[in-house]
Amino acid sequence: MKTTNEIGQQSLADRVFVVICLSATFGLAGCQQDGTAEKAGKKIDSAAENAEQKYDLATARGDQKIKEAKESLDQKADKAGEYINESTDASKGALEKAGTKIDQATEKAGQELVGAKKSIIDKAETAGEYIDDSVITTTVKAAILNEPLLNASHIDVSTVKGVVKLSGTVDSEPSIGRATEVANSQKHVKSVEIDLNVNENSSK
Repeated sequence: MKTTNEIGQQSLADRVFVVICLSATFGLAGCQQDGTAEKAGKKIDSAAENAEQKYDLATARGDQKIKEAKESLDQKADKAGEYINESTDASKGALEKAGTKIDQATEKAGQELVGAKKSIIDKAETAGEYIDDSVITTTVKAAILNEPLLNASHIDVSTVKGVVKLSGTVDSEPSIGRATEVANSQKHVKSVEIDLNVNENSSK
């Protein structure tokens, strides 16, 4: 594809060729009429000069348009570059925000999971202790009822985390000792607390 300069140069070359041909023609004719040949030569010179001026003007206009087009393209390229940079910065910011939110959500979920796990463990331990304490209480009560020396006693049994508490009344001091021994001998009993009183009326 030819550029504006190449097209202009080709057009000028064609015109110069035409001028040369005309000069030759008029030169031959001038051998017969000198006045006519001189006038023709002046017209040819004037036409050539006019053609050269038009060529220069066309070239200048072409260069100007090329320059303007280049400047326009440069401006558009700059704007596109700025837009890309802004879009990249915006995307980067959005990704950073998203990453922060994900990290926060993950951390929160982890904390909630740890809390839930601890709660489950605590509840399980509490339930297990409650079951164990209930079993201990039942076992101690059965053992006291089966003890002949404690038939005249009225003993209440309660258990908290393996610690058995005996409260109520017995018929004698030896009965307190025996109740303590019976309770301590049961499985899973950690210790025994005594809150027993001797009912002197029951021993008479």
